[in-house]
Amino acid sequence: MMDLDKKNSIKENLIAEIGIEEAEVIWNRAKTILKEIEEKYPELPDGQRMHVGFIFPAAAVQLAVREIKGDPELGYRAISEASWAKAREMGARLRKTSKIPGFKSLFVKMWGPISKKMFGAGAGFRNVFYPKEKGAYRMDIVKCPYNSYFTELGTPELTKIFCINDECTYGDIPGLEFIRHTTLGTGGDKCDFYVRVKK
Repeated sequence: MMDLDKKNSIKENLIAEIGIEEAEVIWNRAKTILKEIEEKYPELPDGQRMHVGFIFPAAAVQLAVREIKGDPELGYRAISEASWAKAREMGARLRKTSKIPGFKSLFVKMWGPISKKMFGAGAGFRNVFYPKEKGAYRMDIVKCPYNSYFTELGTPELTKIFCINDECTYGDIPGLEFIRHTTLGTGGDKCDFYVRVKK
């Protein structure tokens, strides 16, 4: 069973906007909704469990905010600010690590095995993988569990939060370029992912 209280940064963002009393009401309702969501999907593939650990709590909070406050933008702000803050922290760690000799080439090379394990069919994604390119890695995601589950749960607007996470994480690493033109969460027909060593 998922523990919504592990998403305290979302709750803190709600408190900052509407105060602790209203935030507690929303949070308690979100816990009930999260339980209902988990009951709706009792048997998930192991590869999806990490991803639904982000998806289901976010959807539960958004649904609770919408039900109690009638303001989906409030939920979107609370969830996105928490998510992007964590992604920026990861980006800062990668920028620091990028100073290590050989890191940039290794970073590009590791995307092959990582994407097939964490963002492959076993995790609920469908991909187009491109031929190897020296100093670069390219793939497209044409089906994404974030987009699928958020849409099924009635909160499709949350998908783009997690698309933007990639930009926050990989978009400013010295010596590397992260190139993206479209995502499923912003209405595209794919999420293109292209990272390469700067020439």
